[in-house]
Amino acid sequence: MMNLRNTISFTALAALGFSNLQAQDTIRYTGSTLSNVDYHHGQLAPAVGVHNIQMFRANREHPELADGFNWTYNHAPMLAYWNNTFFLEYLSDPVGEHIPPSQTVMHTSKDGYNWSKPVVIFPPYKVPDGWKKEGHPGVAKDLYSIMHQRMGFFVAKNDRLLALGYYGIALDAKDDPNDGKGIGRVVREIKKDGSFGPIYFIRYNSTWDQKKSEFPFYTKSKDKGFIAACNELLANPLMMQQWVEEADRNDPLIPLKKEVKAFSYYHLPDGRVVGLWKHALTSISNNGGKSWKYEPLRAPGFVNSNAKIWGQRTPDGRFATVYNPSEFRWPLAVSTSDNGLEYKDLLLVNGEISPMRYGGNYKSYGPQYIRGILEGNGNPPDGKMWLTYSMNKEDMWVAAVPVPITSKVTSHANENFSQFTKLSDLKLWNIYSPMWASVSVDKAPDGANALVLRDKDRYDYAKAERVIPASKKVAVEFTVIPAQSDKGTLHVEFTDAKGSAASRLIFDDQGMFLAKVGYRNSGIMKYEAGKPYTVRIELDRDKRIYNILVNGQSRGAKIQFAQVPSFERVVFRTGEVRRFPDADTPTDQSYDLENPGTPVPEAVYYIKSFKTSAY
Repeated sequence: MMNLRNTISFTALAALGFSNLQAQDTIRYTGSTLSNVDYHHGQLAPAVGVHNIQMFRANREHPELADGFNWTYNHAPMLAYWNNTFFLEYLSDPVGEHIPPSQTVMHTSKDGYNWSKPVVIFPPYKVPDGWKKEGHPGVAKDLYSIMHQRMGFFVAKNDRLLALGYYGIALDAKDDPNDGKGIGRVVREIKKDGSFGPIYFIRYNSTWDQKKSEFPFYTKSKDKGFIAACNELLANPLMMQQWVEEADRNDPLIPLKKEVKAFSYYHLPDGRVVGLWKHALTSISNNGGKSWKYEPLRAPGFVNSNAKIWGQRTPDGRFATVYNPSEFRWPLAVSTSDNGLEYKDLLLVNGEISPMRYGGNYKSYGPQYIRGILEGNGNPPDGKMWLTYSMNKEDMWVAAVPVPITSKVTSHANENFSQFTKLSDLKLWNIYSPMWASVSVDKAPDGANALVLRDKDRYDYAKAERVIPASKKVAVEFTVIPAQSDKGTLHVEFTDAKGSAASRLIFDDQGMFLAKVGYRNSGIMKYEAGKPYTVRIELDRDKRIYNILVNGQSRGAKIQFAQVPSFERVVFRTGEVRRFPDADTPTDQSYDLENPGTPVPEAVYYIKSFKTSAY
């Protein structure tokens, strides 16, 4: 969340950190790859097989298209896996950050791809009229609290799943609800049958009048197992460290009482704990988080602003940090390590920024506030690293990252999509799938399965991307059935590892199949709705030309519109390249886009097969 103390605390801690840098045992980035903020993807090579799935799309005008919800500020998601189910919670406000009312919403999923409708687990909380905050001139009148959470879930040893949130108070749009002068932290149990236990307070702020509480204290529960789970949580210093900025500044439960934010952590093989905070601040604990070896310092080599950074041990025994490697909140990237201390690479998780449809207080562009599944909060059986993040503080997304994490493939593609049954089967494809511009494995008109790109979103697009072995001469062949010829667009791009395109083919909304050859597009042929087109393109990097064949018939040679060192990716995308926002775009967007909550007529493209080869 935004706060003026971000700059103050970071400056002080960074100065301390750099002065002691050589003496500290710290995580560090030693790789040579850096992100270029002039591109949404940072010119980073993608981690192969990442699936980015939008699981909630905000809609103010038509809440019936957003499961009955019309609040458009959605942020700070948290993730857990328990009872063979994914649980995802996030805070939600009507328009902007720190502007009440506020609530916490939760979704569930069995596979991470298909999610339930949202339910409110912590509802808006009324602040008593006349309530005042020390140091602030405002007085509460018809005011609701601000929901916040740096910690979402806790799985206790008795297999109880707790959901948590925090009620803070902001007396105006610039007031800080996380100043330790709020109401307190709430907890409730999520049961195996999907029902919820009552809401209790588990920790009050000392400035709060407990007699005015709407919910009882957790010790009033008659469920001894629930109380035991809460007591276990309160006795865990790593859990308590997540509460630091919302808690009383002298709360004895918080081990490190510094102005650090958004704590995540993981254990090293020797039992030590690596801690991470915003700005890529880091420290190490030798005693399970009870104390920290040194004041948090900026992890050497890491580039990260005031968005969250996530760290974890991956299922293959290696380590990963996931964050925005820039002073902006794009792109979303992953760095990996063999030992949990030295990070050597930087790969793309999500390089898209969908347009911010609704303006609002403190809304930031990009995929941000990343979180994974905390140690002890479950291990999905597919062996992937699962992540969640918000886009533009508006829409909710998850990402499934295959493990081991790599940017290379060893062989060319040869895929007949009739052999696949679900999206998760596409293990070597990178997927960007908004709810209104989806990527799926579904039936084509001939009844066989295909890779299907649908698009009814006026502001976003579907994208499926395949990494291939680096090649200076490569033949790419695919069969596509456009379901229409009078609307929609499908771009097919051939790019290098950094995402720079050398060539682009286009099925446009006028029934024309085109090739980009420079400023202008060159016609290839007309196409018809519902007909299959097997396209073969033979690319020669050195000659800078490519030959096109459609259904076995030569359609001539075209010039590549840009030079690349090699061909390493093929991209299918249902929309134009977008470059807004950029590094010079004003931070705050106060306006809404036109008709953001209304879909357009849907365009559909069925991709039957895909093959690449050297020639």
